[in-house]
Amino acid sequence: MKKLDLYLYRQFFPVFVMTFLICLLIVEMQFTWKHIADLVGKGIGLSVFAEFFLYSSASLIPMALPLAILLASLMAFGNLGENFELTAIKSAGVSLFRIMLPLIIFISIVCLGAFYFSDNILPKAQTKLWTLIFSLRQKSPELEIPTGEFYDGISGYHIYTEEKDGGWLKNIMIYDFSRGFQNSNVTLADTGKIAFTEDKKYLMITLLHGESFENLKGQRMSYSSKSIPYRRETFRKKEILLDFNTAFNRYDESILKGEYISKDFKELLHTIDSVQVIVDSQAVVLGKNLIVNNYLGRELTPGIQLRKSSEKDKTEKFDSLFMKMSSIDKQRVMNETMDIVKRKKEANLFNSINLDSDINKIRRHEIELYRKFTLSFACLIFFFIGAPLGAIIRKGGLGMPIVVSVVMFIFYYIIDNTGFKMAREGLWNTWQGMWLSSAILLPIGIFLTYKAAKDSELFRNEAYQKIYQKIIGWYKKYSFEKKILVVL
Repeated sequence: MKKLDLYLYRQFFPVFVMTFLICLLIVEMQFTWKHIADLVGKGIGLSVFAEFFLYSSASLIPMALPLAILLASLMAFGNLGENFELTAIKSAGVSLFRIMLPLIIFISIVCLGAFYFSDNILPKAQTKLWTLIFSLRQKSPELEIPTGEFYDGISGYHIYTEEKDGGWLKNIMIYDFSRGFQNSNVTLADTGKIAFTEDKKYLMITLLHGESFENLKGQRMSYSSKSIPYRRETFRKKEILLDFNTAFNRYDESILKGEYISKDFKELLHTIDSVQVIVDSQAVVLGKNLIVNNYLGRELTPGIQLRKSSEKDKTEKFDSLFMKMSSIDKQRVMNETMDIVKRKKEANLFNSINLDSDINKIRRHEIELYRKFTLSFACLIFFFIGAPLGAIIRKGGLGMPIVVSVVMFIFYYIIDNTGFKMAREGLWNTWQGMWLSSAILLPIGIFLTYKAAKDSELFRNEAYQKIYQKIIGWYKKYSFEKKILVVL
């Protein structure tokens, strides 16, 4: 390894690590905010939080890695250009491609590592992450009854209290709608206390000095009076046991075993081939049934006999037979025909829904399959965009590189998301939608690399100022010559 290569590694690698951690932190914050309702107010421990951040960070690496490579390459070559180190290296007869060669090797290794990560580690991380999220969504929220407002965190109950004195609630009201609004129950008490049972599965409400009112409308008979009966109960102490399971019960990871997010390259390919065979066989069977045995209720033999005559003859025979019928028979025939058509339509719709379900399954597995390749290729493309941009702009630090990187990444994200949705909805072929962003960004990377190798002034203000001055000078010269011709 030459000193130049070692120097470039020293310039690029620390910046790459820093930008990768920053990008990962940003996307992690965005993902956490999206699922904040599943985390806050559930009373979970720090270990569960640690698991969530660990698995989510591993799942978000495919989004953070391309942006980190773009930003790091732009900053590294921007620093070299700003300090005139790139100019000094080129003056020694070293081409830009030779300068980029050690980093191209490094990025190629990163691309191979990204493919290995997306094929082996990412499915496991996504399985654990979404299993944890589904488990958190099913966990009951932590009980925290506020004062001065109704608390509806317990299903079927609304609880109100005016103030708290230690562990006791003062002037408490409990509205019980668990049996429906028509059979509601209202309980008032001077003092109350709420505590969990030892197994954390039930809620024990202890009330002192109060009364309860129960609506008995559901028990009123049809022959009774129009007034609605109710039952009143006065008590010194009353205990109410409610079902309120606060334990954190984890789902088994096997619930996501058949999903595309939990499969590697071989499993995705095997699923696609297996389901495709089923779809092809179902399409053949449904097509034959639709044409031969299921066309407006006609069977095979009558259909063949009808096809011997022309369409005009069949129409005339049908019209003549129909016109000879009475009005009652006509209505009966029309009703029977409509019923047959509706049944055939519903059967065909049901079969098409089943077929579309398998087709959508194939499509989602193909999207996940192509994503493993597009991630690695995007890392390589972003390097060939960031490095030439840094060499052309010649601005290092965290100012201009961040602005350019964010704009380029937003452009990439919009195109990639558009292609993904087109492929998911079946509007495009899956490979077309998933490779759309790469097909658009690859020519941009080649163009920028060519311009940087030719020392282009593509993004320099001085070049555009010279063009502007030339246009102004040409315009003044043209106006002056036109005035002289007018005078003459």
